[in-house]
Amino acid sequence: MTTIKNKIMKKVLIFSALTVFFISCSQPDKKQQLGELKKQQQEITAQIAQLEAELTAQGVTVGKKESKPVEIMTVAPAEFLHYIEVQGTIEANDEVIVPSEMAGTIRKVNVKEGDFVKAGQILAEIDSEILTKSLEEVKASYELAKTVFERQQRLWDQKVGSEIQYLQAKTNKESLETRIATVEEQIIKTRIKSPITGTVEEVPVKIGQMAAPGSPVARVVNFSNVKVVADLAESYSSNIKVGNDVVIHFPDVNEDVISKISFTGKYINPINRTFTIEAPLKPGNMEYRVNMVAVVKINDYHNPQAIAVPVNLIQNSRSGKYVYLVKQNDNDMIATKQPVEIGQIYNGLAEITNGLSTGDKVISQGYQVVNQGQIVTIIQ
Repeated sequence: MTTIKNKIMKKVLIFSALTVFFISCSQPDKKQQLGELKKQQQEITAQIAQLEAELTAQGVTVGKKESKPVEIMTVAPAEFLHYIEVQGTIEANDEVIVPSEMAGTIRKVNVKEGDFVKAGQILAEIDSEILTKSLEEVKASYELAKTVFERQQRLWDQKVGSEIQYLQAKTNKESLETRIATVEEQIIKTRIKSPITGTVEEVPVKIGQMAAPGSPVARVVNFSNVKVVADLAESYSSNIKVGNDVVIHFPDVNEDVISKISFTGKYINPINRTFTIEAPLKPGNMEYRVNMVAVVKINDYHNPQAIAVPVNLIQNSRSGKYVYLVKQNDNDMIATKQPVEIGQIYNGLAEITNGLSTGDKVISQGYQVVNQGQIVTIIQ
């Protein structure tokens, strides 16, 4: 019985040893086989991806792609306006700094800021007491000279007396007449008058202050005739002409005024290479103020039947600019690259000069996530 058990145990041990041997011998073969299959799988996957990319670039739909939701805009011709925008200021055509023509002490100031004055109205007066007394003395001398001359003239008419006496009397009288006129003119100039009708904007003098010839006494502005003045870069000189439409925006009061260019300067400032333009402002509800800031928008280009799209829809590639269109392909709507050429750009819109036609459907939302040949779904 023991011998039989020993034999059985011996056989079991031999079988176990053989099993371990076979397992240990076959395991490396399976690992090697698995590694080779994975390597082949990677190579096949790479080849499939390359073929799909090449077919997609040719516009061929490969397999079932995920549909991307997009919004579209249908292209239609419309008016396109381009503006040049510069900063300008309001100036008055009639703005005068009234100076003193005489030296002396300010005796009287007749106006204050904000007063409306007429042409010829006296704004201020310089002390003229000395001139007045001088005029009285000259007039007294003149009366005597006039009497002497009249007597000498009667004698001369009667051939009595010498010619030199007659001429001296005449010269003396005429000299005093000139002197009277000069003093009277000086007295008139002590009364400083407004040369225009308008509003007093500034009075920099006070009673008792000394005035010198040429020193400012008042600033008078006629606001019924004002304009906007702006400086433009030399590069715009060929596009800006008298008669160009202008939209003048006043940011401080948020008002727009329509006008036209009435003047373009023929002089280029050598310091900043600019030239001046002017546009008149008509009286209206707005209260204009000299030196008020204005944004001057000058229309330098107009296309009544332009095709334009938002500039952010235009993308760039090495081959040029393009947009994505939606086109029908069998039962699918496909995103398609469309090369375009652009002209003027203004206010977020780009004028398309080539590449788009009326009725084209441009992707306006979702264009960032689509590719050539991408199946899309149009959402409202």
